[in-house]
Amino acid sequence: MGKLQTNDIIVNIMIEFSKTIELFGLTTVEARLFAYLYLSEEDLTLDEMADALGKSKTSISTNIRSLAELNLVTRVWKKGVRKDLYQANSQLFKTFMTSFQRKWIDIARRQKISLEEINNHYKEKSSNELTLEEQTILTERLNEIIIFHAQIETLFKNMKPN
Repeated sequence: MGKLQTNDIIVNIMIEFSKTIELFGLTTVEARLFAYLYLSEEDLTLDEMADALGKSKTSISTNIRSLAELNLVTRVWKKGVRKDLYQANSQLFKTFMTSFQRKWIDIARRQKISLEEINNHYKEKSSNELTLEEQTILTERLNEIIIFHAQIETLFKNMKPN
């Protein structure tokens, strides 16, 4: 296939594939950029990707950096080529699941810590605005929410993408 011409079939595949990729938290531009790069057999420059997708080089650069941080694309070197080249990581399932898993672990951990801080702060300051029964229910619910986040973190830590 080489450098892809953005004909109808390529565009249709790219759009449909990018809809799936967006489910992993990528923006529309990031998803389309990854899909285009994945479909291309050649490593591409920022200029080539910008031309193919009708986006500015600055936009492509920003989005390719985001994809690289997620280990979805890699900058590659080729002898005699002065511009940076990029290629998509071809292990789709493992790549996306690993990224997705790390994101969920991080989010669950941060939320759990924030909720624990709220719980500790709440324990130090009893609210006169709530009855004792309301305080008890609120404390129980808050503890259940903290446990929920701990369970999410544990679940994603124990998942092993193939």
